Amino acid sequence: MAKQIRMVLIDLSGTLHIDNTVIPGAVEALNRLRNANIPLKFVTNTTKESKNVLHNRLTKLGFEIKKEEIFSSLAAAKRLIASRKLNPMLLIEPAANEDFEGLVKSNEKANAVVVGLAPNKFHYDVLNEAFRLLLDGAPLIAIHKGRYYERPDGLALGPGAFIAGLEYSANVKAEVVGKPTAEFFRAALEDILPEDAVMIGDDVRDDIAGAQAVGIKGVLVQTGKYRKGDENTITPSPTKVCNSFVEAVEHILRMEI
Repeated sequence: MAKQIRMVLIDLSGTLHIDNTVIPGAVEALNRLRNANIPLKFVTNTTKESKNVLHNRLTKLGFEIKKEEIFSSLAAAKRLIASRKLNPMLLIEPAANEDFEGLVKSNEKANAVVVGLAPNKFHYDVLNEAFRLLLDGAPLIAIHKGRYYERPDGLALGPGAFIAGLEYSANVKAEVVGKPTAEFFRAALEDILPEDAVMIGDDVRDDIAGAQAVGIKGVLVQTGKYRKGDENTITPSPTKVCNSFVEAVEHILRMEI
């Protein structure tokens, strides 16, 4: 069965690491999976930092990951903005600005609102500025609508709550470009058929339900933002539930997925 798996999609935050803490055994498990010669891609909704910053963080944590193997919602948002020639108001953290260089014309009025995870910008004045742009007809683009994410001190609000507030007040609907959209997963797969791929992640909705909706097998890991009973909240249920990335890799290598 393992020979039929032509790609493994792997979430990052909560699956391989939490901030600067590695999930126990994840580095070694990833090396074992890579040694099995199965193509890997790291799919992430992380918007706190650019691909360069994220890659440097992962490398320092001990993961052998090529920069081109990282497929992020930031990259998907950048392509969308460029293709539509938008001048966005960016609600993202400064560490992620690098991925949008050349796209923002500061001498022109913004004509789109693009929201990622930006705790330092989720305050009244900035959100009110975004609200007024939306009232003027600017589209609302959500890099992702995560409900929450895991930090070393526990769960924290994701951008979804603030995007929902803007949707409600401006009477608009956000266009989502990251997980769990079908377009995001299909773009990550490139020419690989969904039934030949596996997705490993800690978010039952964005990682697992999103992947399974396009035909990718979903393996839910009980780390990161996972909470007891998450596997019972989606239909169909995850293909497999594992206590960590390490166990997920074991099942793949033993041809049990």
